[in-house]
Amino acid sequence: MSAATPSIAATSAGAQALARLQAWPGEHRTAVGLSGGVDSSLTAALLVEAGWEVEGLTLWLMSGKGACCSEGLVDAAGICEQLGVPHHVVDSRDNFAREIVEGLIEGYQAGITPLPCSRCNRSVKFGPMLAWARQERGLERVATGHYARIRLDERTGRWKLLRGLDTRKDQSYFLYDLNQEVLSRVVFPLGELTKPDTRLEAGRHGLRTAEKPESQDLCLADHHGSMRAFLDAYLPPRQGEIVLRNGKVVGNHDGIEHFTIGQRKGLGVAWSEPLHVVRLDAAMNRVVVAPRAEAGRASCEVGAINWVSIAPPPPGFSSRVEVQVRYRSAPVMADLTCIEATDVDQAGQRPHRCQLRFDEPQFSITPGQAAVFYEGESVLGGGLIQT
Repeated sequence: MSAATPSIAATSAGAQALARLQAWPGEHRTAVGLSGGVDSSLTAALLVEAGWEVEGLTLWLMSGKGACCSEGLVDAAGICEQLGVPHHVVDSRDNFAREIVEGLIEGYQAGITPLPCSRCNRSVKFGPMLAWARQERGLERVATGHYARIRLDERTGRWKLLRGLDTRKDQSYFLYDLNQEVLSRVVFPLGELTKPDTRLEAGRHGLRTAEKPESQDLCLADHHGSMRAFLDAYLPPRQGEIVLRNGKVVGNHDGIEHFTIGQRKGLGVAWSEPLHVVRLDAAMNRVVVAPRAEAGRASCEVGAINWVSIAPPPPGFSSRVEVQVRYRSAPVMADLTCIEATDVDQAGQRPHRCQLRFDEPQFSITPGQAAVFYEGESVLGGGLIQT
């Protein structure tokens, strides 16, 4: 019996996933983005078991070890052989270096903390994968192993992005920047599974990746061993001062890129009370710190917004929303008000900006990170924190 038609009955969650795939509207032909991990492996296996025509697609993003490199390519090829489906490798190293690596370095040099995963999903993964699948294989869909869900709102005609049911693995935060065209053509078979469900189902299929350890959240950190090692490979040490808001020097650092807003540990500063990073001053090469009582932010501006589950609202629109400002942070309540876009927003073809006013002061409002707006489990939209 092949992995595509396992002899063991599906778990309850697996059976429900199969039923959803079998009832999926439209043609059942798709490319599957395969990283060589258990999530994408099970995605392919479930689609094959549900009767879909499947072709594996792996983006070669970096040379060396890791999920996006040679190890991932070998495992992805092995999964396709096990399932009896074609496997294609697309060399995306130049695009990844241009869009992600260069963007990260520029961001850290400018004193922001970039969010590469959402940009990678938009510019390196989903857009290019969909284009390749259509042009090279005549396939209109791409499926991936993300923990998120997609629904068509028949009332508005918009595709809605929803949180994955496994709150610990939900990846909707990283997917907020996908446009309506992309959302209409992607499939997330694992959106209603938990990670333990995925492991059980992968074992049921006898997949070689069933017990494969998870990689770190950021593939570059996984590839280099740590984020610091990645930054050290591209940015030479540049010593500067750690100062209080009043300019008093309390310590020294070897590069502002090694710090992030809200950070308390690892500052190397002896003070009468714990200090938190509140600003990275790239022009002066300074890390600005303050006691917790002075570190909270009541509001921030968000630019380059992509509206997902609702049409772009006009300036002046306001709403109560839940906001997530870091991947691992809990959502918080805020008042959202749309404001006039800046020239930078317009130049980036994202003429949408808003102000967020939080119910309680927030301590990790970090320029360069995403603020994603939710209404219940639905992603309304999101953008990049500016100030």
